[in-house]
Amino acid sequence: MRRRQTAMTLAWLTLVSPALAQDLQRATPESVGLSSAGLSDATDALQAHINAAHISGVVAAVARNGKLVYFEALGQRDREQGAAMPADAIFRLYSMTRPITSTAAMMLWEEGKFQLDDPISTYLPQFADQRVFLDASAPDMSRTRARSGDITVRHLLTHSSGIGGRSSPIYRAEQVRLRSITLPQMVDNAARVPLFEDPGTRFRYGISTTVLGRLVEIWSGQALEDFLQQRVFGPLDMTDTVFWADPERADRLSTVYRLDDGSGELHPYAIESVPFTERPTLIEGGVGLLSSVMDYLRFSQMFLNGGVLDGTRVLRADTVALMTRNHVPESVLPLGTRGYMSGSGWGLGFNIVLDAGRYTFPVGEGEYWWDGSSGTRFSIDPEHGIITIIMAAVSPSRGGGFREEFKDLVYEAIVD
Repeated sequence: MRRRQTAMTLAWLTLVSPALAQDLQRATPESVGLSSAGLSDATDALQAHINAAHISGVVAAVARNGKLVYFEALGQRDREQGAAMPADAIFRLYSMTRPITSTAAMMLWEEGKFQLDDPISTYLPQFADQRVFLDASAPDMSRTRARSGDITVRHLLTHSSGIGGRSSPIYRAEQVRLRSITLPQMVDNAARVPLFEDPGTRFRYGISTTVLGRLVEIWSGQALEDFLQQRVFGPLDMTDTVFWADPERADRLSTVYRLDDGSGELHPYAIESVPFTERPTLIEGGVGLLSSVMDYLRFSQMFLNGGVLDGTRVLRADTVALMTRNHVPESVLPLGTRGYMSGSGWGLGFNIVLDAGRYTFPVGEGEYWWDGSSGTRFSIDPEHGIITIIMAAVSPSRGGGFREEFKDLVYEAIVD
């Protein structure tokens, strides 16, 4: 039955309205060297994760050589309402916001608004005298030292600034990040709290990209939301990439679920105190965006095309090449001691594959990718010409490993 349903979906791809597929050319899997039967296995696996209550629902897409060859929406968007998962469902991107904000910054870099190694204090003077915690493992506001070196724009793009993560206990205690404060207020808070280490000495994933979003505002003279809409979302026809789900989109926003280990059932889970159906005060370039699978596929295809989509150039090809190579120095590697981070470098907005053998799922040479903390993931693989996008709404984001299994089965479906 599932194989027949997948065949119907693939046939439907040739008929789907431009408003949904947004003019990405459709094709059969076999025409680009993929197996329909293999992709059907990927669909079966996603359905098994839904049946096991790892996730409530999912939307996934695969494109190869610029052609959409797989697109499935399974399960439920909202279990309590009995609402099926629509193909144009909207998801919380969380960390998948970062590549978009990094793209905005690099558009302004192309215009000469800044240099990558500029100290950020040139534009945000509140960072000029920022100190460093004496002990990063037990940060204490009263125990600090002078900083060695300046935070540069490159440090923000590569998460080597020394700035911490939004969930760190000290940031929570100091209320550094709240969706009820403005972006300038959050940046001031980040400057007020000491760094965890000197800039450029360690990879520490955190709110650096939110600070970068404030710099986009300063360099462009526009609100981040306006810049992204005018320079990225509008030109790329990303019609559902927004900072909050207005009433016209709210009924497509996927409910986040968390598995109750005791009952084995999924229950709605509120990650944020300000829901994504309300306009937040904080317009946050690190984790703030919502989007759909099709929107993010268009963004990803623009990168795989070298910065252009449907005749619209967003970035120069050499800028794309710059962004998608490792910028973390050897002294900072490896980024982690286990899992995929041990095989990763970091570009200007992306996780960069450096050692494919350290990954627990298939990756291509030169692949760049990232995911989000409520169940989203994208990957752009120049070696195989493949883009995979998968979005669910689950916290924690692992969801029984549905994203990794999907990638495994998509790559097992490669026949040419």
